[in-house]
Amino acid sequence: MNRTKDSSTSLRIAIQKSGRLTDKTIALLEGIGIEFDNYKRNLIVKTRNFDVELLLLRDDDIPEYVQDGVCDLGFVGANETQETGADVTPIRDLGYGKCRLSLAAPKNGDIKKPEDFDGKKVATSYPNLTRTFFKERDIDIQVIEISGAVEIAPQLEVADAIVDLVSSGGTLRANGLVELDTILESQTQLIRTNKELSPGKKELIDRFLVRMDGYQQAAQSRYIMMNASTSAVENIKRIIPSMKSPTVMPLAEDNMVAIHTVIPLQKFWTVMEELKEAGASDIVMLPIESMIL
Repeated sequence: MNRTKDSSTSLRIAIQKSGRLTDKTIALLEGIGIEFDNYKRNLIVKTRNFDVELLLLRDDDIPEYVQDGVCDLGFVGANETQETGADVTPIRDLGYGKCRLSLAAPKNGDIKKPEDFDGKKVATSYPNLTRTFFKERDIDIQVIEISGAVEIAPQLEVADAIVDLVSSGGTLRANGLVELDTILESQTQLIRTNKELSPGKKELIDRFLVRMDGYQQAAQSRYIMMNASTSAVENIKRIIPSMKSPTVMPLAEDNMVAIHTVIPLQKFWTVMEELKEAGASDIVMLPIESMIL
């Protein structure tokens, strides 16, 4: 049974109700042990085992809700925070929802570089970032603000070019557009309100961040085990990009040991062959559910 929330100690966290960030944000929250139900059918979701409630919003509303202190924390793309200019503090880059806000124009048109935009109409859902980019370069454009399907604006002769979010670039290519320059590299961030927080809320945020950091570190790491002769241990220890000194345990077979350690996932495949050449055998890699750093 949920206890009554105390606004001086409980946290309210804004997340995107639906969209490209939602599933991974929900997975992260579930991964750090926060339990809740029916997030797809409710705007406010109560959690069962952590003093937190989730407020599900449109992504472009999240920075303002956090700025005004309606929510203490928010999961949102850096593109939205910078577009709104909200008075918030990003406290973590989360490594998912990566994209870029880019200039694009028809592949066979006369716009080949930012300077060619002078005097042109530019369609975008990010008018503030677009105006700032061109103003800093003393390039005069007319912004056509569009809320969706920006990429078809040149075909409809609504605009000469666009500024839009790009991930793979497939949508641009499908619409005969070519990417010319990048205004902003973006990813999901955890942002925090700059309103004064009670000691209870600050303590709860610290606990939340410990869980989140451990979960994300675990996702980027792997536990590896291997066998080796005692004579190979020093060479193997020099190769392993481990967080700390590995655990070395004797095996039943004379002069053989088991070596256990944690390494960054991105480095495992680059050192695996070196480990084998140094005398490691029976190498096993296992996922890690969470870590306390």
